[in-house]
Amino acid sequence: MKMTDIPFGITNWDDIPVTEHPGETGKAFWRTRNFGEIRVRMMEYTPDYLADHWCSKGHILLVLEGELVTELEDGQQFTLTPGSSYQVADNAEPHRSRTKTGVKLFIVD
Repeated sequence: MKMTDIPFGITNWDDIPVTEHPGETGKAFWRTRNFGEIRVRMMEYTPDYLADHWCSKGHILLVLEGELVTELEDGQQFTLTPGSSYQVADNAEPHRSRTKTGVKLFIVD
């Protein structure tokens, strides 16, 4: 990822409109900013959220609150708690997320 043509700026995430995205179970709420080809999101998953797809998009993801379980298509599972993060490249390991408790995330992709 190369960051170019992005002037210094401040984002107050409370001012960014929320979009709702249903999961297989539960819902995801996204606040999204785009900077050229870079998408930055503040996201919340409701309790008992399960993604409705396997994702092949690369991300850098940081857990801010709650607990997130990320499952790779090969069956590996990883539990992330506040302050932990993961990174994965585009078209690397397909992955999907779920949470029992609900979770708040910061994602760059």
